[in-house]
Amino acid sequence: MKQRGFTLIELLFALVLSGFLAQLVVPGFKNLLESQRQQSAAQTLAGGLRYARTEAIARNRSVIIHALDDDWSQGWKVIVDLNGRGHLDDDNPILLERQDSGRIPIVGNTPVRTQIRFSALGEPLLSTGGFRAGTVHICATEQPLSLYQVVLAPSGRISLRSDKTEQALCRGYVGGLNLRAANEPAAPWAWKR
Repeated sequence: MKQRGFTLIELLFALVLSGFLAQLVVPGFKNLLESQRQQSAAQTLAGGLRYARTEAIARNRSVIIHALDDDWSQGWKVIVDLNGRGHLDDDNPILLERQDSGRIPIVGNTPVRTQIRFSALGEPLLSTGGFRAGTVHICATEQPLSLYQVVLAPSGRISLRSDKTEQALCRGYVGGLNLRAANEPAAPWAWKR
C-alpha cells in the first residue's frame, strides 16, 4: 500500500494562494459590513421618526425626537413634551432611546439639525409653530457623500431614500469623526474668564 501526502512545495503554494485570496476578499467584506451598518442606521432613524409621529397622534400631544449631544450619530431620544421646553426639561417622559457608537456619520440640514417636534396632528413643527421639513443624511465615512437620506415632508410623511450624492454637510466628517464639533468654539457661557 502506497501512502500519499502533500509535499512541502504544494503546502506552501496552497498557503500563498489562500493568503492572496484573503487579501482580495477582506476589503470587499469590510465595505459590505459598513454598507449594512449605514443602511441599518438609516432604517432605525426613519423608524424612530415614525414612532415619534405615531406617539404624538396617539397621545394627542407634542412629541420630540432629538439627537443625543446634538449629534444624530450618537443616537436619539423620543420624549413627550409636557411643557414646551423639549429635551431641556428632565421631567418629560422618555418613550424611546437609541444610543449609537458615533462611527456612522449622521447629520441633518438646518430644520432638522438636532431635533424634530411633532404636533398632536403628526405634523412636524418649528418651536415657533411653523411647518418644518428637512433631510437627515447618513454619510460615507471617507468621502463627503450622502448614502441614505431620511426625508421629512411638511405633512409629516417620513421617507427613506438611497440616493448616493455629494453632500456639503458630510464634509465635517472624516474617518467617522465629527471634525465640525471638535473645531467649533465653546458656547459663550462655557468660556472661562
